Amino acid sequence: MASFLSKLFGGGSKKDEDPGDTPQMGEAVTYKDLTIRPAPIPAGSQWRVGGVIVKAGSEGDMERQFDRADTVPSREDAETIAITKARHIIDEQGDRLFADGAPSRRV
Repeated sequence: MASFLSKLFGGGSKKDEDPGDTPQMGEAVTYKDLTIRPAPIPAGSQWRVGGVIVKAGSEGDMERQFDRADTVPSREDAETIAITKARHIIDEQGDRLFADGAPSRRV
């Protein structure tokens, strides 16, 4: 009971955290010369939509991470939706997505 209350009120230690909370990349997809890597995020018994858009360059890759509030029951659904969301981001932002030249940032 004390362990439950401790976790409930933020007293849990790092060792109590689920090691599976780190997003793992799904299978990469290419769209308009960019690479989309879905990376669903565990959210309790659901999965939150997230991923990375990568642009390969001669001076190194640039990446844009995204995550959305959308949650779905399966990892596969989250990966599929992440690819769709990434395509929308690419279509909406076009060249502006990487225009700042930053190696990595959130969108």
